[in-house]
Formats: sequence, structure tokens, C-alpha cells
Amino acid sequence: MDVTVVRERLRAMREAREGRPLVFAFAGEPYDPALRTFASGVRAVLERHGHRFRAEGDGELHLVFNFVNPARPRAYRRRAKATFVVAVVLEAQPPEDVLRSGYPLLVRSLANLCVYLVRHPDGVRTHFVTLEQGAYAVAGEFSSPEYFEGVYERLQPLACSQLVIDNVFEPDLPPELWEGDERTRELSEAGRRLDALGLLPAPFPIDQLLSPRDLRHIELLYGIGGLSYGNLSVRKDATRFWMSASGVNKAHMRVVGRDMLLVKGFDPDRAAMVLSVPPHVQPRRVSVDAIEHWMIYTEHPQVGAIVHVHAWMEGVRSTLVNYPCGTLQLAQAVAELVRHSPDPGRAVVGLKNHGLTITGPSLHDILDRLERGFIRQVPME
Repeated sequence: MDVTVVRERLRAMREAREGRPLVFAFAGEPYDPALRTFASGVRAVLERHGHRFRAEGDGELHLVFNFVNPARPRAYRRRAKATFVVAVVLEAQPPEDVLRSGYPLLVRSLANLCVYLVRHPDGVRTHFVTLEQGAYAVAGEFSSPEYFEGVYERLQPLACSQLVIDNVFEPDLPPELWEGDERTRELSEAGRRLDALGLLPAPFPIDQLLSPRDLRHIELLYGIGGLSYGNLSVRKDATRFWMSASGVNKAHMRVVGRDMLLVKGFDPDRAAMVLSVPPHVQPRRVSVDAIEHWMIYTEHPQVGAIVHVHAWMEGVRSTLVNYPCGTLQLAQAVAELVRHSPDPGRAVVGLKNHGLTITGPSLHDILDRLERGFIRQVPME
């Protein structure tokens, strides 16, 4: 299928999703007056913007607020991956580290985002904790109309975003590539260099936080069994590229089909990446950012490699919204920044509250540039 046609269909998919009113619901129990205040205010602001409230489980749900007790967190088990879940947590005492305290609750509740409310002597403060290991404060006096407008402005783009994480595995990888090639060896070496730079946070041990039942649920729903951060890819030829797998430790990539996968296209009818895999290997899914890499490679023939890391550089242009990983909206926002950079073939663009995507003629070129200097802590807004 012509790339221009695919882009038009992707644009139509995005506009159709963003143009529909959200159908939202509550789950769990708002057991504290502050949680009841949040529930009342967020429902009012959503309905004021034309979105519809339904009893949980009644019809299609786009957005669910799951009120979670931090002492006894319970997961919301969504029926479809398109449902965006926000865990709402009230912490009685300010934690030493919001991300360290809030992230396990985000994972345990199987949520896409955690609204982490923290009691302070001067009132309740609000933080957003994301799966991409971000944590940032939401300004405003808790319970004021302006506060809930601010919450809505941050939530609505995320809840309207569309995941593109499905994979189509075609067991047609030529035998001469079953053990990899020069490009997969470059990919492995680049992963080791990223690890040496301290740019590969350890994969998050979700199996230690989730019950076997909940772990099976997310494996069935998303096809993943772990969370890891960052990804990298290298062009194979005009239409294909090798990319790191989802959940894999990038410092130890060895097996084709398990650790590294050959992406050969995108199927807009199924909103899925098409992968060429060995017939004898049980494949892992490719990184959720494959749609973003595919967009960049198909538009810019001079791009030979792409690296995404949780780090920062001064003066980079950044996306305006911290869209979740694996969404069409994030992919299109990053691709647009690459398109408008002075040199798309060697671009450095920021992902708000998240990290960097870097293009280059080769992985060696990108790693050499990273070694010249980066900021380890991503600024949060």
C-alpha cells in the first residue's frame, strides 16, 4: 500500500478518535471526602465538555477513574485495550519520592496513569505519575473550578489517544537471517553502549507486584510480560528495519525473534505492525514505539537508525503533550518534529515529560553524539 495512502488513513483514524465524546465511568470506592470532591469535580468538568458518564460496564467505555486505596490497591480489569484507566490515589502523608511511591500503585492498579493526591499541611497537592516513569505536579487550588479545568486539559488528550501496539507475526524470515546479520550485531552493540552510559533503566519487575491472575490479564490484553524503558532500531533496507523487542533488556539482545525483530510494514486495516519472524521461535512483540520508527523511516530515506532514551538535552524542541508510548498521537507528534528539524537525518527531538528520540545515519553516529553530553534527568512540567 502506498505510504501516502497509509498516512491519510492514520490521520483519519486520529481525527475520528479525537472527535468523539468520551464515555467515562468510576470504579472503586472514593472512601475519603477528598476523593469524593475529586470525583464530583472531574465528573462535572467532563460533562461540561460534552462527555458522557455511564455506570461502569454499561456499554463502551473510553475512560475509567479507578479510586484506589494505597493500603489495599485493587486493579481495574478492563475489557478492551482501548479503555484508558486512571488510578486515583490519596496519600495521607507526603512521600519522600512521589515517583517511587506512586509508580508501584500505578502498576498494581493496571492503570495507564495515576492521579496521585497527597495531603500536606496546607492542603491537597496533585501529581500525575505515568508509565514512562514520569511524575509531575498539577497546579491549582484543589477543588476549585480552575483546578479541574487544568486536570481536564491534561487528561483529555491522553484519554483520546489511540494505541497502535498489535503485531502480525509472519513466519517468513529467510533462513540466512535466523541468526541475525551485521545490522543485528550493531543493534546488540548499541544496547551495550547505552547500558554503559547508564541510559537503560532496569526493566520494571511487574511480576513482583502483580498477582498471577493480573499478570495473565495484561499479557492477554497487551501481549507483554514486562516493562522496559527506551528502544533502538536500525534500517535493514528501503522498507524494513530491525528493532528491539518489548520488555527486553537492551543490554543483552541476542536472539532474533525474541530480543530483536524485523519490522517489514504497517497494516492500517488492523492498526498493527507486520513482523517477519523465524518459524521456530516463539516471538516477543516489538517495542510499542515501532509505529513511530516506521513513520520516520518511510518518510526519511537518509535515516539509518533511531534511538529513544529517557534522558534530555538542552534546547531541544519537544512535543506539547505527554502522550503515552505506543499511541498514534505520540508517533505523529514526534514524526512532525523530525520533519521540521533542520536535518531530519540527524534530528534530536524531545518527548514531553519522557525523553528523547534521536535519528542518525547509523547507531554509531547516534551513540557518539550521546556520549558528547546529555542530561540524565528528564525535566517534568
